[in-house]
Order: sequence, then C-alpha cells, then structure tokens
Amino acid sequence: MNVQLLLLTICQGLFLTNNVTFIAINGLVGLALAPSAWMATLPICAYVGGGALFAPLVARHQRALGRQRAFQLGLLVAMLSCALAAWAVAQQHFWWVVLATLLAGYFNATAGLYRFAATELVPASHKERAISWVLAGGILGAVTGPNLASASKTLLAQPFAGAYLVLIGVAMLSFAVMSFIRFPPLPQASHGAPQGRPLRELARQPIFIVSIAACALGYGVMNLLMAATPIAMAQCAHPFDKTALVLEWHVLGMFVPSFFTGNLIKRFGALPVMAVGVLLNLVCVVIALSGVELMHFLAALLTLGVGWNFLFIGGTTLFTQAYRPEEKTTAQAAMDFCIYATMTVTSFSSGALVTTGGWSWMNWGSLLPVAATAVALAWLAMRPKLQPA
Repeated sequence: MNVQLLLLTICQGLFLTNNVTFIAINGLVGLALAPSAWMATLPICAYVGGGALFAPLVARHQRALGRQRAFQLGLLVAMLSCALAAWAVAQQHFWWVVLATLLAGYFNATAGLYRFAATELVPASHKERAISWVLAGGILGAVTGPNLASASKTLLAQPFAGAYLVLIGVAMLSFAVMSFIRFPPLPQASHGAPQGRPLRELARQPIFIVSIAACALGYGVMNLLMAATPIAMAQCAHPFDKTALVLEWHVLGMFVPSFFTGNLIKRFGALPVMAVGVLLNLVCVVIALSGVELMHFLAALLTLGVGWNFLFIGGTTLFTQAYRPEEKTTAQAAMDFCIYATMTVTSFSSGALVTTGGWSWMNWGSLLPVAATAVALAWLAMRPKLQPA
C-alpha cells in the first residue's frame, strides 16, 4: 500500500457507493414507474448495458487522455446522469430514468478500470495485492450505499429521487480525490514500433478466454440474484430497511475478503481460488432455495458476495498474464465489454424472472452459468501451463 494506491482505493469505495445505491433503488424505482412489472429492472439493465456500449469508447479515451483525465471525465458523466435521473424520477418519467442510467454506464465502464490501474501503481510482483486492496475499497460502498439509499428515500416528495442528488456529491468528492493521483503514462507505440497483437489473436489464448468467462459469468450470477433481491424481498413483505441490511452484508461479502484474497492467490494460484468461488456460488443457491426468511436472504447474498470476490479477483489476476503492456487498453476493454454485456442480459432476466417465475426459478436458472464456469476452469487446469504474455 502507498499513498497513490490508497487514494485510488477511496475512489473505488465511492464508485461502489454509487453502484450499491443504484442496485438498491433502481429496481424499486422501475417497479413503481414501469408500464409493466417485468420491466422493473430495465434501469439496472441500462446501467450495465451502457457499460458494455461505452467500453470501447472508454478504451480510446484512456489512450488519448491518460488514466487521470479519463477517470475524471467518467465522474463528470456520473454527475450529469444522476442529475437527469433525479429529474426523471421527480417527474415520474420511466424512460428518462432508463436513459439516465444508460448514460451512467459510461462512468461504470470507466471506473471498472480502477482495478487494472492499481497494478500500475505498485511493482509487478505486488499486482495481486494491488487489485485486492483497491477492490477492498468497496467496503466503503457496502456501508454507505444501502444506508444512503435508506436515508434519502424520502428526501424529496417522490421516493428515491433525492438519492440521485446525493450521488452527485459522491461523484464530486471522488473527482477531487482523483485529482491527487499520479498514474504512470500508458505505453504508447509510435514511430513504427509494434502496436501489439490484434484482439482476434489475443482472444485465441485459453487463459484469455477462461479468465474473461469466469469474470463475466461470476459477475452475471451475482448480478442476476442481487438485482432481483430488493424486488423479491418486497414480494415477501420484507421492509426496505431489511433489504438495505441484506445488500450491505452482500457487498461486505464482496469486498472484505479482498484483504486476504491476493495473498491466497499468491500462495495457491488463481485457479484454485476461483474454484472455491464457484463452490460458494453453489452454496448460495442451496441457501436461497431453502426459504425466504430474512436470514435466508442474508446468508445467501453474503455467500454470493464472497464467491464473486474469489472469482473476480482471481480472474482479473489471471487475465493480466494474457497481454503485453502495449495491449492493455484493448484487452481490458474486451474483458469489461464481455462483463457488462453479460450483466445486461442478467439484469433484464432478473426482472422478468422474479416478477413472473419467482425467486426460486431465478436460483435454479443461475445453476447453468455456475456449471459453465466450473467447466471452463477445469478445461484450463488440464492444459499445459503457458508462459505469461
């Protein structure tokens, strides 16, 4: 840990404050304003879909502007999108809410690169710990996000409109912190120097395929269940403050293990840690199918969070072996595009499944991507060990 990494960790925490608040309120805002109940999670779907849509553009802005200015541009977009969302909720315009969250996807795609930027602030031998430490900043989001959503629910006449205004202040604070971080320049190929391998060549590497699949499917399962949790708990007559409590423990499960996940990867390797993440996803489904009391939701979402942590940090660490320095923006954009595209599908599916098939059907359906992740990890483990790019 150094000062620069600490500041980036704070920015990650503020980013997760935004994300957790979005997850806590967007589904309920959608349920209140959408023309049909199955469209309730469209604002969440638009947020992650915007991340996939803007990921290639964000990569170009990273190369053109550098890390710091590109990250600050993302924060400016966050402020604008939250202002638009607050107005849309106050006026009860559902499709403007969807547009605002789609625009916020640019910020989502930009801040998603914080974990990769962390590896540039430390020696290469410490990259696993750097990724873990920055993601540990999500603990700030775990504590402040649900409580911010609960406290600001009635700030304005229309429920949850005030939460978007508070998030503008969160983005402004992050913008100020980001101004003190000095990132090393991104490698630039020029004067006839090699430009790096094209994406189609990178994508032929088994380690590239499996690390992206594990991160995307792990994020997809987590998002499928997390996005539907506020709606499912409302259907089970749990009050919103209990929903906020469940989300708080879920996000703590996502990020508290980051204090030791890097050390586990360093000691045992990425693949074994990711395999434990798959097993924890399975345990989450078993708990969720066993009942709909508060403790069932809390235990299932807590386990889901820890499983995501192992899969995501392990997959991100594994992925850093698949590209050369001059290829990083292209490779990282490809990974995040796949993650956000998967999350777009699961966000939309979660709303449709939980309002039509119910909470149990969602959990049964999540077993398919969990199994696919297990197969991908087993396939890579059986292949000969390859040298990092």
